[in-house]
Amino acid sequence: VQLQASGGGLVQAGGSLRLSCAASPSGRPFRSHRMAWFRQGPGKEREFVGFIERSGGNSLYADSVKGRFTISRDNAKNAVYLQMNSLKPEDTAVYYCAADASIIYSSIGDYTKYSNWGQGTLVTVSS
Repeated sequence: VQLQASGGGLVQAGGSLRLSCAASPSGRPFRSHRMAWFRQGPGKEREFVGFIERSGGNSLYADSVKGRFTISRDNAKNAVYLQMNSLKPEDTAVYYCAADASIIYSSIGDYTKYSNWGQGTLVTVSS
């Protein structure tokens, strides 16, 4: 599956942004893929933001974003979203969507286990 993330930009602290990730499946349908968002801040390693199950019925978040970020997906539109509220300067990063049809649940936070990546979209939060 090919992924394209969009929706990044510059926002003030306390503001909101909604990122989108459009998928173009090849072979296995989009609904067969577990999806996740990761981010990489300046000088930092790529870190897990959140995950959503194939059906959209279950999601999991990093402690740093829990209660502020929400992941959703629309399997009919081949898309996954990241709603980010109450943004903080430390949320500044390039955000990536990732997909994998075979990843096991215990590995969903490990970016090395995902086989499909979007190009990333930059989110900058000013103080």
